[in-house]
Amino acid sequence: MLRLPCPARPGSFAALMSLYESNYIRLGWLLPAPCRIEGPLLSAPADDLPLHMTLVEQSRYTTTVRLTYYFDECGERVADPDLLVRIYHDALLAEAMACTRRHRHEALRLFDTRPGAELSRRWARNVMLNKWLEYCVDKGHRFFPVTENITIS
Repeated sequence: MLRLPCPARPGSFAALMSLYESNYIRLGWLLPAPCRIEGPLLSAPADDLPLHMTLVEQSRYTTTVRLTYYFDECGERVADPDLLVRIYHDALLAEAMACTRRHRHEALRLFDTRPGAELSRRWARNVMLNKWLEYCVDKGHRFFPVTENITIS
């Protein structure tokens, strides 16, 4: 009798790794070369807010970026959602490592980074990242590599 492997149950460590893999694929839809980010990037399609990606740290095997929208709230610039995302180039994974505590929307306040229940918090943050990346792609967001200005005569 042939036994098929059991799928990972949602919320488990194995399912979390699959979610990180899915995040990497979705991030690749927005960013063609995740290992070659050089400074802040902006995606501004006509029917959505500008999406900002800022390089936080880059090494041989990982790149860490901040991904956010910015809102003007009472004269103050507020990032929301504000995710710190680590991209693992060798493993082809992307993990939402942290999420700001100050969100404009009540539903996003659930994705905090307080101590405790680490697996469930990582699961919640990364499901949110996964859905947000899919939404951004549906809205037409794309980050293109920076190229030299070419003057056409």
